[in-house]
Amino acid sequence: MADFTHFNEEGRAKMVDVSDKPESSRTAIAMSSIKVRREIYEKIANNQMKKGDVLAVAQVAGVMAAKKTWDIIPMCHPLSLTGVDITFSWDTENEDFILFIRAFVKTKGSTGVEMEALTAASICALTVYDMCKAIDKGMVIGETYLVEKTGGKNGNYKRVEKQE
Repeated sequence: MADFTHFNEEGRAKMVDVSDKPESSRTAIAMSSIKVRREIYEKIANNQMKKGDVLAVAQVAGVMAAKKTWDIIPMCHPLSLTGVDITFSWDTENEDFILFIRAFVKTKGSTGVEMEALTAASICALTVYDMCKAIDKGMVIGETYLVEKTGGKNGNYKRVEKQE
């Protein structure tokens, strides 16, 4: 078990001790998406959903989720985030209407913010689903993934899209 940082000598889960790691500026960007019907797209775009401004609520939910990641992911450290930004874009080119969600998270600390960015993007998609499910429960939440991260002992990471 010596190669796994999240296990103690007994092979049980533990939170990694980061107290000796140097502080550095760290960022992470994660993406998610949700595919909706035209009716939902139009209601969101025209702010006609009965529950209110879907994207504004999803954006706040994403920021709150990033701040509380340590509360829901067992081995995450509580972090003092210095910035969280959620942005949205639509793909309406085909018959599918896909909302893309981008979560950017930043801190200065001893551990990274990848989980905070992934959690923020995921909760945004779930919030859109929650606010629109009265119209259609068949919405599909798409892939959620890390786009890039900076800082830390392991250095920078940038996702490379596979070419088909």
